[in-house]
Amino acid sequence: MSTGPTTAGIQGKIVVITGASSGLGEAAARLLSAQGAAVVLGARRIDRLRSLADELTASGAKALALQTDVTHFDQVKKLVDAASLAFGRIDVMINNAGLMPSSPLDRLKIDDWNQMIDVNIKGVLYGIAAALPYMKRQKSGHVINVSSVAGHKVRAGGVVYAATKHAVRVISEGFRQEVKPYNIRTTIISPGAVDTELPNSVTDADVAAGMRKVYEIAVPADSFARAVAFAMSQPDDVDVNEILFRPTAQEY
Repeated sequence: MSTGPTTAGIQGKIVVITGASSGLGEAAARLLSAQGAAVVLGARRIDRLRSLADELTASGAKALALQTDVTHFDQVKKLVDAASLAFGRIDVMINNAGLMPSSPLDRLKIDDWNQMIDVNIKGVLYGIAAALPYMKRQKSGHVINVSSVAGHKVRAGGVVYAATKHAVRVISEGFRQEVKPYNIRTTIISPGAVDTELPNSVTDADVAAGMRKVYEIAVPADSFARAVAFAMSQPDDVDVNEILFRPTAQEY
């Protein structure tokens, strides 16, 4: 079956993906590798990551896996450096790793707040910091940052998560303006309810139950992968800056 017209813009690109062991990251890795990209995969769960890389390699794709905790800049830099060492360049950086342990503020879940700030905000900044020197030298590249519908709307019970995802959009827009001299493209992708392990990071039982209810209408993770492929496959002079998508049935 034909992969369609998007393949031409993806074939041969070197793509680094954080949070690649499951969910959105895994789906993106599968689709992009099927369309001819080489994927360099980072996540904390190295066994799952290696299994995915081995599967992709066995199918004829080019894939590397490195254990990566995005809260540590040295580990993110090592991931990006490995991509450059193996393939000679880095074309796309997908800052996908994220957590959503939401709860009402009065429950004072300080550790959860810090974890979201460290992964959802600092992880994106570290990905930018690791990839930007290469892209500046190349005078080309594409940074794709994952926000959320919660990066556009705030609801009680999800304040800190929404704050981190708003931050991703602010960082991405400022970054877009700063990298004009280097021909770097930037995309924010803001998914609604997508079928991933993200709701499993909620630590409060009642909040988790409500989240599971919301996610009953979730769409498959390959919906995200197709959005990534769409942004990547545009001609070099077209910069798709933001994609917001939801299940058709999702009101919020």
